[in-house]
Amino acid sequence: MTPHRQDDSEQVRAAVGARYAGLARAAQAGQQVTDCDPAGCASRGFGPAAYPDAGGMPEGAVRASLGCGNPVAVADLRSGETVLDLGCGAGLDVLLSARRVGPSGKAYGLDMTGEMLDLARAHAEQDGAGNAEFLLGRIEAIPRPDRGLR
Repeated sequence: MTPHRQDDSEQVRAAVGARYAGLARAAQAGQQVTDCDPAGCASRGFGPAAYPDAGGMPEGAVRASLGCGNPVAVADLRSGETVLDLGCGAGLDVLLSARRVGPSGKAYGLDMTGEMLDLARAHAEQDGAGNAEFLLGRIEAIPRPDRGLR
């Protein structure tokens, strides 16, 4: 077995970041984006197909969804709670969560690509989600704002 090398991890991370940055640019250009076969994604409920409850969400947030499910649909979120979405992409789950936790709650999204966060912030502004905040970082080293995230 070959030992894991740090430079391999960085190369993989850079490749993943470049892939998702490209998808974010395509979504900003108005394209439907997917990271699987579009027909296969729809038939298995991935991407936008996983969100039948996304009515009223910014169209771009739904179009740019790359998710493999709809965690907010099964989460027991309550008013005033704090939520963190790891790998938030264009922000759809964060926006749905922000609605569920209400103005006394907070929904954070963390992503490693600035391009996805630009999309997510634009979608939050379109949605009027004042309780949504987006953070640039990696799951292995989550940035902790002074308020809210414990």
